[in-house]
Amino acid sequence: MDNHNHNVETENPNHDVEDENNVREPWNFWIGLLGGLLTGGLAGAVAALLLAPQSGKRTRTKLLRQGDELRQQAAETVEDAMAQARTNVRHAQRDVRKQAAELEQRGQLILDEQKDNLATIVEAGKNALQGNRA
Repeated sequence: MDNHNHNVETENPNHDVEDENNVREPWNFWIGLLGGLLTGGLAGAVAALLLAPQSGKRTRTKLLRQGDELRQQAAETVEDAMAQARTNVRHAQRDVRKQAAELEQRGQLILDEQKDNLATIVEAGKNALQGNRA
């Protein structure tokens, strides 16, 4: 009878939490960046209104231009965050597929070994029965 020892990897109970944190960290970064851009833009606009030595028309034009720039920056930040999220999802999918294939391969190996073990046991049982009959 051929016995094989399998190395069973112990699961890290914090592994899922670590993976979850790794996925959330880029989102936290981009959300914080976007929030900072919006807050900074708003503060700049208010400061410009309060401190502007320019005429009202000129100040409004400047604020409109700054608002457009801020919207553009926010749109770019969102696009970057979405691109990063898509990349993270593709990496996660690839990793899950790889792990599933490895588990399938290990499972098949264990199944084959157990079939061999069972065949050996059945053969030994047959031989024992034949020995008792003689």
